[in-house]
Amino acid sequence: MSKKTVIIGATTNPNRYAYFAAGRLKANNHPIVPVGIKKGEVYDEEILDLRSKPDIDEVDTVTMYIGPQNQPEWEDYIVSLKPKRIIFNPGTENLSLVDKAQKKGIATENACTLVMLSANTY
Repeated sequence: MSKKTVIIGATTNPNRYAYFAAGRLKANNHPIVPVGIKKGEVYDEEILDLRSKPDIDEVDTVTMYIGPQNQPEWEDYIVSLKPKRIIFNPGTENLSLVDKAQKKGIATENACTLVMLSANTY
């Protein structure tokens, strides 16, 4: 089953985990919506400007690739996307966002998107 995934912290830099995850998600037939502050494309998908808080419908998963120190101004926006779950990749864990999400019935996981895809637990 495909899971529409919003990548928060998307980048065109092929050395970053967010870029690698975008490719692995697409290879596993999960539609991606890259969102970040840098312009460009990742795996033929335009990176949407996080600062404009783009409307995105029918989100299954949000996968986080920005550190907790950079998340506070985006927390309400991320919750407003109404994802089924938020994956906090290593180094992105944020108790404030976890609390906000869980109060809205959104599941949270401290996990690695790449490992989940490799282990077929995504």
